[in-house]
Amino acid sequence: MKNSKILAIALISIFTFSSCNNDEDPIAVNEEEVITTVTTTLTAGSQTVILTSRDLDGDGPNAPVVTVSGNLLVNTTYTGAVRFLNESVTPVDDITLEIKEEGDEHQLFFQAPAAIGAFTYADADVNGKPIGLDFTLKTGTVAASGNIVVVLRHEPAKSAAGVATGDITNAGGATDAQITYPVQVK
Repeated sequence: MKNSKILAIALISIFTFSSCNNDEDPIAVNEEEVITTVTTTLTAGSQTVILTSRDLDGDGPNAPVVTVSGNLLVNTTYTGAVRFLNESVTPVDDITLEIKEEGDEHQLFFQAPAAIGAFTYADADVNGKPIGLDFTLKTGTVAASGNIVVVLRHEPAKSAAGVATGDITNAGGATDAQITYPVQVK
């Protein structure tokens, strides 16, 4: 009887430990990146206007610090580029590279009143759909003030109506970052 109990305990132990096999690969989790700083650079000839939003406490109590280095010129075409950083770590993590590499899973949307200007995508993902890290902005023909809103969407429906031309209405997906820059066109 004593031998039967020992044998039963041994068999149960062997079965239990063999079913807890750690040979399986862990599931890779694609964690969302922390974005603390978004810089949008607009260049026309010798003029460069830098729009920056910096939020070093993330979801903390402090609002982002938004700066615009100058005014935009009326009836001017600017080449633009957007850069995303995580400045809460050392060294600083440039998330722009990941967005570009995963371009088919990301798209930037630019929103502004017509008087501020119109945006055109200047880059594309592997499927020929826009990303928006590079773009052009053609400013309006009269002086105006308003906001430029830059939205980074993760997994938008890039084939949905209007999305490829920058209409966020049917894009879906999740917003990774949204920045509002107050600008003036003079």
